[in-house]
Amino acid sequence: MSTNNLIIEQVSPFDVPTTIEKLLSAANQKEWQNPAVHNLQQSLAKSGKEVRPVQVIEICKPEFSGKMLEKNHERIVSIMMPCRISVYEKEDGKAYVALMNTAAMKEGMPSSVAEVMQIASDETFEIVQSVIGAF
Repeated sequence: MSTNNLIIEQVSPFDVPTTIEKLLSAANQKEWQNPAVHNLQQSLAKSGKEVRPVQVIEICKPEFSGKMLEKNHERIVSIMMPCRISVYEKEDGKAYVALMNTAAMKEGMPSSVAEVMQIASDETFEIVQSVIGAF
């Protein structure tokens, strides 16, 4: 596992497509929605760039995002929405999962936003952990 305070990376026991499928299923079980999956490898290929498989999963839980977007002065946090989980392959042929540690970014936020960021971060980690194991 590689980690800094804001981004956490963990190897997956599965390939990229299987990891994505399992993450989406786990998110769905916790009532998170999936607005999109961005296939960056495919997008870059259209511009003549070759990269290993890399996809970014967007997940959103309206219960959380609704609370964070209710007040005008708190809408600035929309820049972090929806939550994203990246799944990619490195040169070693293994799939990796990376996600933002949004709980580490809650300092200085209004208390209502900080509370939701912590809960959303905890659930996102639970989703990832249920698929790839403990961090």
